[in-house]
Amino acid sequence: MMRNYLFSIFFFSGIFLICIIFLPSLFLPQKIVLFGGKIMGHWSAICLKIFLSTKITIKGKENIIKNEKFFIASSHQSMFETFFLQTIFNSPVFILKKELLKIPVFGWYLKKIGSIYIDRNKTTKKNLGFFEQISNLAKSSNRPLIIFPQGTRLAPNDRTPFKKGASRIYDELKIKCQPVAINSGNVWPKEG
Repeated sequence: MMRNYLFSIFFFSGIFLICIIFLPSLFLPQKIVLFGGKIMGHWSAICLKIFLSTKITIKGKENIIKNEKFFIASSHQSMFETFFLQTIFNSPVFILKKELLKIPVFGWYLKKIGSIYIDRNKTTKKNLGFFEQISNLAKSSNRPLIIFPQGTRLAPNDRTPFKKGASRIYDELKIKCQPVAINSGNVWPKEG
């Protein structure tokens, strides 16, 4: 229990410190903010290793798509993957829920890196143009999109069906899908 508290204290303090250090980058080129995201990913790995004795193992890294456009469809069990996947993939563009943009300071970074948001459970004009944003980005950028097809963090054994977004990206954009399975919820669950 004490290790969990130490992990939380050091992890969130580090993320807060990185956010403060990178504040000026909000007025600089996007690549600087993206670099800050990679640092956050490495910081999460360091905290997991030191405080929770967790080794991160990446299986199938040789199968990561290279030299062509693709999107990432990842399982989502904790905050870990939102940080750490930035260390594996080249500056992914996150497709995320609008509420995340309201987090003080952190939301500014999400906007700066070009995240595409959706207002969940609402039919709005903005949501109807959501796929057009994705399509334009896929055509104009070499950064991969990353989507969590189940739409929220889930327990490791939860098999909630995928929402339509990932299949629509695959069908309509005709780009490859890089599936990512994660078991981070065994160490860092949604509620804890």
